[in-house]
Amino acid sequence: MARAVRGADAKPVTAYPAGLLPRRIAADILDRVLHRHVAFDEALHEQATRRDYAALPDRDRALVRVIAATVLRRLGTLRHLLGECLKTGIPADAPRLETVLLVGAAQILWLDVADHASVDLAVRLARADRGGNRYAGLVNAVLRRIAREGKARVAALDAPVLDTPGWLMARWTRNYGAQTARAIAVANAREPALDFTVKEDPSAWAHKLGGRVLPTGSVRAVVHGPISQLPGYSEGAWWVQDAAAALPARLLGNIRGRSVADLCAAPGGKTAQLAAAAAHVTAVDRSPARIERVRENLRRLKLTAELVTTDILEWQAGPFDAVLLDAPCSSTGTIRRHPDIPWLKRESDIAMLADLQRRLIARAAELVGSGGTLIYCTCSLEPEEGEAVVNEFLANRADFQRSRVSDHEIAGLGDCLNAEGDLRTLPCHLPDDDSRMAGLDGFYAARLERR
Repeated sequence: MARAVRGADAKPVTAYPAGLLPRRIAADILDRVLHRHVAFDEALHEQATRRDYAALPDRDRALVRVIAATVLRRLGTLRHLLGECLKTGIPADAPRLETVLLVGAAQILWLDVADHASVDLAVRLARADRGGNRYAGLVNAVLRRIAREGKARVAALDAPVLDTPGWLMARWTRNYGAQTARAIAVANAREPALDFTVKEDPSAWAHKLGGRVLPTGSVRAVVHGPISQLPGYSEGAWWVQDAAAALPARLLGNIRGRSVADLCAAPGGKTAQLAAAAAHVTAVDRSPARIERVRENLRRLKLTAELVTTDILEWQAGPFDAVLLDAPCSSTGTIRRHPDIPWLKRESDIAMLADLQRRLIARAAELVGSGGTLIYCTCSLEPEEGEAVVNEFLANRADFQRSRVSDHEIAGLGDCLNAEGDLRTLPCHLPDDDSRMAGLDGFYAARLERR
């Protein structure tokens, strides 16, 4: 049973049985995401500011994240199994009970945790909850059943479909075909490796980081432990950036000495790319906190850019030789890295975001000088936020034309180009025998030139 003790600063600190605290924190994060619709990264950051979390060793911090992420990746399957075990559903007077069961079941089915430990710690979590205390016996019975039958039951289920909200699967099937839609769902269920954009010598950094160089030039590695402790972090030799997210900036070609505006710039990966390519970069974002994050990243990387905090729709500047607009979107292309997205987004969000994107691309176009280049990109798989926005823009702007991307510009990955010559990466692209080393974020990018 947990007890209160006092640390050196005389503030009460809670002591927990071994292994219980990371499970409790994971449950707290999931409760925020699933019941209060808080983004996973935001909920994790909230916990990181608290003393209990800060006191955890690195291994337990990693466990918090992997438990919560696994639940979100497998939420549909987990809820299906719990529904089979709880014919009358979760008791109405113990709403947190579902979270406790999700945490326990995910460990039993997919994580390297002994079944008896998963069950015991889940029962302890239930007992510690005022509403769930009376249902500790139910938690014990359900999780013991899952330990006996769960893996066989999962094997008989169509997990990729269960773990993808129906509206998303229907959209992907309509837009990409049933086979590709299923491949996207399978890719989203896998924990990906980390991708790094390096300033120079990718081969050397791939060796130091224990990874490999991808055809696109990014370095990919399976990382254990805090990123800040990896070789090259303090020297500013690299930054974390999905390989697909690194492609749009490269479509500008040689930008040495050119003026480039990076719109909706935070967290700053593309700003860093542009600055490292010796462009004169102006990075713009409306959020002061997000601009501060760009500033911190540039400081570590020893790169420079002019930072502007403003609403792009009201910004008066330019003209620029090139403008890169990474527009706010539904982010459905990044589910493999952000497994909360399917459970936080709604189909109705897409039309609302597309309206904003149309206004943003129109404003971005006004910042492009004669003969200049506009890159429009989103991390969405939804054509309404990509191809449709660009096609409508071109239909209304005779002074702009599409500049087709060639496969040699993207390392010969011809499958990542659509019929119009725009970039369209999918999570199932870049396959690999090691599932951790496979895949890309779903990204769309079009290159437009002002006549």
